[in-house]
Order: sequence, then structure tokens, then C-alpha cells
Amino acid sequence: MKFEKWQALGNDYLIVEAAALPWELSPARIKRICDPHFGVGSDGMLLLAPVEDPEVVAELRIFNPDGSEAELSGNGAREAVMYLRRSGWTDADKFTIVTKAGPIAPTIRSERECTLEMGNASTASADFPAGGEDGRGEVEAGGRTWSFQHVSIGNPQCVIAVGDELESLDLRAIGPEIENSDLFPNRTNVSFFRADGDRVRARIFERGVGETLSSGTGASGAAVAAHLAGSPGELTVELDGGELAVEIGEGLSVRLTGWAEPVYAGELSAELLRALDELD
Repeated sequence: MKFEKWQALGNDYLIVEAAALPWELSPARIKRICDPHFGVGSDGMLLLAPVEDPEVVAELRIFNPDGSEAELSGNGAREAVMYLRRSGWTDADKFTIVTKAGPIAPTIRSERECTLEMGNASTASADFPAGGEDGRGEVEAGGRTWSFQHVSIGNPQCVIAVGDELESLDLRAIGPEIENSDLFPNRTNVSFFRADGDRVRARIFERGVGETLSSGTGASGAAVAAHLAGSPGELTVELDGGELAVEIGEGLSVRLTGWAEPVYAGELSAELLRALDELD
């Protein structure tokens, strides 16, 4: 089974074309493939398949390393977009792919950079059913109460503004409690951020992943929360793995710009394939 490994700001995914799969890509198989010791090792998998709609280049499905399926990933989508262009699925600079969160419209900027039209963010969604229209709330974690901003941007984001303590926070201790809080029936991604003018520094605890070097949707959620709190509409979001540009427009429309590049291409070993054959 052929695959390519791509990364964007340290957030790496294995990209597989559906036609290459010898079996269904089940949660158990995803967990084994993503395992850094018994599999290939990655932050998740991207599955690409053609669609009948001539206006859409491909369907993108995104899987977390715990086997769950994500609605959207900003970094993963950029990697998929650049892979599609590099692999000859399209030669257009502007096109559309479809995700579980809906259509995404990328614009290719260079051999390694593109802009994604992420759609409109919302502060109210079914992923925070107890919340009001403003998406404000409080959650208990780590023995304290955190005030947060709920943002839905293809997937749920719990965004928490903090000050100088940002770098010292133990996300591995705090994140799981927030991710799995009863407030969020579909679990949630968590972003801690500090804003300073047109720059936002954010650390991400990703649903189904844990603390991660970067997240495109996490960066978008942090930028939206910062903008709602008074920051400008054009922001640079600094993550542990690098920087992303986020533009917030009318109706909380979000445009995300960043890079993605291939790491290597390969095939699963015969031994791993035999182990995967035994899984459901």
C-alpha cells in the first residue's frame, strides 16, 4: 500500500489514495498505522477519493491517530491540497475539495504554500449546546475555572485567553479534562492564547491527538477569539511549529494561509500489512 508523509509546521499526516487501500480503513487499522512504534507514526491520516461532481477535485477524509474521524484540519487540508496539485489530480490554481465539514476552496500560492477559504466561523453550535449566541462559557480543569470562547470552524474549538502563564501551562494535564468535558458532547479542541496587536501566540491541545506543534483550525479559532476581543482582522498566529496567517472578514469569514511539504513516499511493509489484515 503506497502512501506519502507530509508535514505542515510539524503537524504530519500520512496521505493515502482510496484506490490504494486493500481493505476498509477502520479505526483499529488507523491506530496501528499511526503508532510510532508498531506502525509508520503520524499525527493522523488523510484519505483522498475522486467524486462524481466535476466541480470538485476530491473528497478528503481526515482521521486522528486514535482512529476517530475529524471534520476538518487546516494543516491536513493544506497538505492534501498540495499533494493533489503535485500528484496531477488538478493543474488549477483555484479549485474545490469536499470535507466532512463541507467544501473548502484553496488557492495555490507557490510550490509549498496555499490559502484556504475556511468558511464562516460561528460562536454558537450544537457542539456547545449549553452556550448562548456569544459562545462564552466556563469549564473546570486542573483544579480551577477557565473562561472560554467557543468557536466552530468546521470543528469545535474551546479557546482560552491567558497571559504570561501561557508558556508554563501543562497542556497534557489540563487538556484531556477540557476535551472530554460534559459541556462538549462531540469533545472539543482546546487552544490557549495570548494576543498582542496583530500577533497571537497559541498553544494547542487537539481532540484525539493531544498537545500538538500546530493546528490550522486551532490557529483559526484562536484568531477568531482574539478578533472578537478586539484584535484586528489580519493576524499572524505563532504556534510551536511555526506561523500561520489568518484573515477574518465579514460574518467571521476565515482565510488561512500557510505552507505544507512532503517528507517522504513509501509503502507499508509486508509484515505491517499482514498485521493490518488481521484487524477489523
